[in-house]
Amino acid sequence: METTMTTAVPKLTTLHPRISSNSFSLRFSLTFPAKKTALVKHTCSPSHIPLRVSASSQSQAAAEATKVSSIPSEMKACVYGEYGGVEVLKFDDKVSVPEVKEDQVLIKVVAAALNPVDAKRRQGKFKATDSPLPTVPGYDVAGVVVKVGNQVKELKEGDAVYGNINEKALEGPKQSGSLAEYTAVEEKLLALKPKNLDFIQAAGLPLAIETAYEGLERTGFSAGKSILVLNGAGGVGSLVIQLAKHVFGASRIAATSSTGKLELLKSLGADLAIDYTKENFEDLPEKFDVVYDAIGQCDKAVKVVKEGGSVVALTGAVTPPGFRFVVTSNGNTLKTLNPYLESGKIKPVVDPKGPFTFSQVAEAFSYIETNRATGKVVIHPIP
Repeated sequence: METTMTTAVPKLTTLHPRISSNSFSLRFSLTFPAKKTALVKHTCSPSHIPLRVSASSQSQAAAEATKVSSIPSEMKACVYGEYGGVEVLKFDDKVSVPEVKEDQVLIKVVAAALNPVDAKRRQGKFKATDSPLPTVPGYDVAGVVVKVGNQVKELKEGDAVYGNINEKALEGPKQSGSLAEYTAVEEKLLALKPKNLDFIQAAGLPLAIETAYEGLERTGFSAGKSILVLNGAGGVGSLVIQLAKHVFGASRIAATSSTGKLELLKSLGADLAIDYTKENFEDLPEKFDVVYDAIGQCDKAVKVVKEGGSVVALTGAVTPPGFRFVVTSNGNTLKTLNPYLESGKIKPVVDPKGPFTFSQVAEAFSYIETNRATGKVVIHPIP
């Protein structure tokens, strides 16, 4: 029988990079002793490296599903009640499990990922259109369906799924995000997890691959065209390279990164890997049909685009003919790209510093805000 010792554990604990994963697991084991074994069992080490492939998706989903004998009314989550730096992040073990609307499913979160938008939201960069505080952050999720609304048509309990839980990134994103034990998501925003990928790899894909795909579509990118990708080793850039090559049929792909990531660019499909620490891409004699700026250098990007070409600017000031867009989450995009993922043509890139444990969320936020991450920053396990 579960013994609750709430008086021994403070409700809120400040998130801090120096908190060890052991102390965090032990803290929650006092209140949730039945889950202590599960936490230890699924603790991951930095041996998770980029392009790692899992053997059995079905067995993973089954193992995760068996943990949920009944859905609690409260859950553990990362929360902030005010905007600011990483110091506003807290742990709370008394957060209400979100209610499931008719078109939604409830997901037992296995892994979540951070994106630059998570940091901007926490900093209050779009507070005018944000949902009310307090906020459980997190857009990207991978996990197992444990409950379905009565209008859900395809997904069922036990399905392993992944997706970006917020249809509009900057317009009223969900108050209860993916950095929690459970999150409620509209069915239309989700897809079945690719069978060959584990939850860590899948969690890092949704927002980034949707952004990469939508940006390429908006430029009218098609077979035979050339593209330059700025920050090609980042979460979005690493996927732009692969989509341009394998889905859109690019004739030539160039990409920028620091010295140590040039070989990664080539392995992803770049024909020309440019070391931005040693050469200026804007001085290239070559011009491109599309420049995909995933770092914030639109003023330079427009200098290397062909006349009549397009420049996608995800961040920073926009210089014509550059344009910016805000991605729309769409499960159909993930379904369209699943065959490319399952065939291995497109590979998720997970930063080798991760996955970060749930107790390291503040550290993970600090890391992503350096703009030095390789691929995606993933949080796993979620208690």
